[in-house]
This record gives sequence, structure tokens and C-alpha cells, in this order.
Amino acid sequence: MGVERMKNSMKAVTVSAIGSFVQGERDIPRPKAGEVLVRVAVTGLCRTDLKLIRSGHRDLSLPRIPGEEVVGVVAENGPGAVRHSVGARVYVYPGEWCGRCPACRSGAENLCREMRIMGFHRDGGFAEYVVAPEKSLIALDDTCGFHDAVFAEPLSCCINALELSRLSAGERIGIWGGGPAGTLLKRTARYMGADVVVIEPDGGRQERVGGRETAAGELFDVCIPAVGDGEAYRAALEHLAPRGRLVAFSGLPAHAACRAADYNHLHYHEQTVVGAYGCALRHGATALELIASGAVAVSDLVSHTLPLSALDAALDLVAERRCMKIHLDPKE
Repeated sequence: MGVERMKNSMKAVTVSAIGSFVQGERDIPRPKAGEVLVRVAVTGLCRTDLKLIRSGHRDLSLPRIPGEEVVGVVAENGPGAVRHSVGARVYVYPGEWCGRCPACRSGAENLCREMRIMGFHRDGGFAEYVVAPEKSLIALDDTCGFHDAVFAEPLSCCINALELSRLSAGERIGIWGGGPAGTLLKRTARYMGADVVVIEPDGGRQERVGGRETAAGELFDVCIPAVGDGEAYRAALEHLAPRGRLVAFSGLPAHAACRAADYNHLHYHEQTVVGAYGCALRHGATALELIASGAVAVSDLVSHTLPLSALDAALDLVAERRCMKIHLDPKE
């Protein structure tokens, strides 16, 4: 089973109470039937991790090792797991779904009534090792490096949102927010042939992502708030064209989640509002193809690569929007 079997413990971050975490040694988990032990190569850090650790999350159960953006190497196969050999490089789709409910049967396993998400319901990748269902692993192309491949999870969420938006080539799309998600949405929409505008009020990010303010009376066929801000949602609705589609992509704080909308405006202009939460396994396969082919560039979005021991400082960078994408190295 390789060198990994010679170790008994691993470095890990554990959240036992909202607002704090502990770094220390944990027993290396052993894979059960149908499971695989993955040695983590890179874990991506996102605003959801910030929310989970410092404010809590609807789907979080404690205690928990966070981390849902994971790539690594197969270290051990549990009984019956035969698809990936030890040493194989893999992306770990964070969901574990039932495969039987209506959502699963329709290809929307991210909405499975029994969904268990890595880093939320079961332990995630802020550790040297993580256990995942064999069915959740996707083999990596030999040409795709770990720091690129770990973008598969956030890019998958963007692909899901654009799929639900029914975006077509030649349509205009407005994306509110020029952070990592907004930039991935922009690049994917451009790959799809859309006319893309990123709405970003921050001067520094405007220059970095080619963003700008909206013009008076400017309308878009598709509007996507890629920032958890109620004002972004208000502006997105205001700039939605007749028969336009607004995608509720970013979650809002509880105090801002219920905002009045002009339903007469939706009625008279035949507009659509659709939610987008997470991604399905198939979105991960598509994301990896786009990354490996270079159709959607990702490597320039990494602003920091930090050791897992620097997690608190990394969370501050995310909270203060002083970064783009942060990658964590669990070995350090």
C-alpha cells in the first residue's frame, strides 16, 4: 500500500466550534468498502470555507475537517474499490449522493436529499489525507498539474450556473463581482461565445479582471451575482433584459437573504430567476477538460500558495478581499 501505510497520523485542521479551529495530529482514516484514501496534494480555499469556519453553514456538522476543493494521489483502496490504482492522480468531487432520488436520476445529484458534502457532512481536505467514495474520483490528465486541476470544483459550480442560465452564443451576460468565481464565470462564458461584462466597483479588481461599472439603462440577457451582496442582487435585477435570466449563484448573509423584488417587473418582462448551488459530478469532468485543454485559463488566478499552518492568515486575506485564489499545501 506504499509509504502512506507506514504513517499512523496526519496533520489536520479541525473545527469543533464555530469561530475557531485547531491544528494538530489526527489518525489517518482508513477507507471502507467502496472508498479510497487520497493523499492530498493541494486544497483550494474559498469564501465558503471562511463562512463555514467563522460563521457556520447550513450543511455543516461538527466536529469537522473542512476543505471541499481537493486533488491528490490515491494512497490506498478500500475493499471493492478497483477503478484507480495506488499512485493515480485524481480530482475529488466533494459530493456523495444516493443515486436513487429524483434529483440524482435527473443528473442533479448536487440536490440529492441524502447528499453528504466533503468538508461539511464528512471530513475534507484541510489535512494530509482524506477518504472519499470511489465514485467521486475523476482521474487527471497527465498534462494537468495539481494547482490547475484543483480549480475543477469552483469551475464546476460556474459551469452549473451557466448551464442553468441557458446562456447562448452572442448573448450579453453581466457578472457582478471580479473575484475568483466571477473571473471563472467570465472566462467560461466567453468560451461559450457570449458578450461578457464584469461589474466590479473595486478599482484594483477592475484593472485586474477588466471590470467596470454598469451604464445607465444597460441590459443583459443573463445576470449572475458572483458576490454575496444584496446590492449586487438588486442591481442585477435592475439590469435584466426582457426575457432575461438571473442566476442566484452566491449565497447572501441571513439578514440580507429576504429582499423585496418587483414581481410585476418580472411578470411584465417575462423574466426568470433560477438558483444555482454547487455542481454535479459531470460538471467536474467538463471542468477538467476545459482546464487541461487551456480553453479556460486558471493558473494566473493563484495569488497565494500557503502552508496549511497559515490557515488563519489565509482566512484573513479572503475576508479582506486581499487575494484571488489561495492554495493550501497540507504537507507544510
